[in-house]
Amino acid sequence: MRIERRLAVMAAYGFVSGLPLPLSGFTFRLWLSGSGTSLAIVGLTAWIGLAYSLKFLWAPLLDQMPPLGVLRGFGRRRGWLLLVQPALAAAAVLLALSHPAAAPVAAFAAAACVAMLSATQDIAIDAWRIEIFPERRQGVALAAYVWGYRVAMLVSMSGVVAASSFAGWHWPLLGVAALIGCGMLVTLAADREDAPDAAVRPGVRQAVVEPIRSFLARPSSLLVLAFVALFKLGEAMAGLMTAPFYLHLGFARAAIAATGTFSLGATLAGITLGGWLVVRVGVGRALLWTGTAQTVAMAMYVLLSVSAGQHAVLYATVCAEAFAQGMADAAFLTFLSALCARQFAATQYALLSSVPMLAIHTIGGASGVMAAALGWTWFYTVCMAGALPGMALMVALLRRQRVAVGQA
Repeated sequence: MRIERRLAVMAAYGFVSGLPLPLSGFTFRLWLSGSGTSLAIVGLTAWIGLAYSLKFLWAPLLDQMPPLGVLRGFGRRRGWLLLVQPALAAAAVLLALSHPAAAPVAAFAAAACVAMLSATQDIAIDAWRIEIFPERRQGVALAAYVWGYRVAMLVSMSGVVAASSFAGWHWPLLGVAALIGCGMLVTLAADREDAPDAAVRPGVRQAVVEPIRSFLARPSSLLVLAFVALFKLGEAMAGLMTAPFYLHLGFARAAIAATGTFSLGATLAGITLGGWLVVRVGVGRALLWTGTAQTVAMAMYVLLSVSAGQHAVLYATVCAEAFAQGMADAAFLTFLSALCARQFAATQYALLSSVPMLAIHTIGGASGVMAAALGWTWFYTVCMAGALPGMALMVALLRRQRVAVGQA
């Protein structure tokens, strides 16, 4: 019964973790686009997500420093969460009350605070999961987390967009902020991790240098890092501009909101198939196959750009992209997890999961300028081509047969 309760908490953590991401991502971009903001400025919202890319910089802090005062009694992970989660809810409230058209700088600042605090929450939740679940249950725990995460994204994307069509943006966003605040209840219900809080703290070398040195010492480490950085780049750049893209094609908010249901079902189906492929053919080949599917699925954006706003093509595009992305995510996250040495799992996982986001939120910042200069059809064609370097690196890794996962 205890493990089932922990899985329920893990799913709840996935829900509260998934809520903030669209607030500084898709939902925020749609809000900006609807207020008449230029494509170049909308594209710059990719830089807000740098917090998710750089979270490895302060992940060792959460590993080595206990929370202050009475929060220490809740354990290191839960104590940090109880410090971060109220601040995250407050930042979400500030974003909900902002006015992007009249005061864009304040809106961007609030969105950046949401992203920063959300990334910190993710660090603590990942560490809690690693410490609280035995190794054989990590896969199940991650699955519960992903389900909760995807449901939350449906709420903070489609739910907010649908409600905004008749209630405006402020009240739906305040509702999401209230749900984010419920994360404190999840943390209070979670078990205290077993890691002793009074343990001797290692220094900076053990906390920061050794995890990086250990990873870089493995064969083909730089090639692996290059692949990790580029694997999701083309797909992510395509996704960054979907909000203004849909509005440009003339789709109403209700139609855009309806895509969330299709996306959720397709994503979960894709994750299931991707996990099955990992078991059947190994991580390497699963990455190659699902990466190919992810690249091909982007052709639907090109088709949508010349479809004259047909709803059927919109929903087919969303389903194809979400299904392919779900498959690729299942293989990619398994790949990242297997790369981590167990003694450095938290820091190395934060580092590796940040690498693709770093590429997305730096190079991706130019996506708005590219879309404005090239037009939508050529922009999405370029995004498809942007996926090819990552695929080429994956083939090189498989040929070397030195990746310590999924040798098949």
